[in-house]
Amino acid sequence: MFESVKGVEEAVSGYAGGTTKNPTYESIETGSTGHAETVQVYYDPSVISYATLLKVYFAGQDPTQVNGQGPDLGTQYRSIAFYNNESEKKQIEDYIKQMTASGRYNAPIAAQVMPFTKFWVAEDYHQDYIAHNPDGGYVQNVSIPEIRHFQKEYPELVKPDHKF
Repeated sequence: MFESVKGVEEAVSGYAGGTTKNPTYESIETGSTGHAETVQVYYDPSVISYATLLKVYFAGQDPTQVNGQGPDLGTQYRSIAFYNNESEKKQIEDYIKQMTASGRYNAPIAAQVMPFTKFWVAEDYHQDYIAHNPDGGYVQNVSIPEIRHFQKEYPELVKPDHKF
C-alpha cells in the first residue's frame, strides 16, 4: 500500500517491537519474540508528511482489532506505530484521538504506540510480496482488496502508475 503513495520511495518489510535479536519469519510466527510484522517507509517529506503517512497506515487496517489484522491473528500482527521523537509520538496520539472522536469505530483503537528502537529487515521472499505472488490466494483475497479500498478512499494520494 505504501509504495502506491505519492512521495513514498520504498517500503521495506521487516520486524520490530520485540526483544529477540535477528528475528526471522519462522521465529516471530511463534508469537514469542515480541516482534510484529512491520514496514519501514522511506519517503520524501517535501511531498508527503508524517501525518499523511499515519492516515495511510491506519486506512490499511482495522485499527480496533486487537492482536491481529483480518485473518492474521497473534501479537505478531498487532497494530503498532513507532515514533522517533516526541513530535511523531504526539502526531500518532493526536491521530488516534481524532479516529476515536470520529464516531466511525464501534470499538477502541487498539494500536500500540512505541518508540522506535530497531528494525530487522525481513527475508527476501517477503519483500515486494504482491509483485512476486500476484496470483496467490492471500494477495488476491486480502492484500489487493485492502489496497483497492485505500486507493478508492484516498485517490489524491495514489501515484498514477500504481492503480490496481
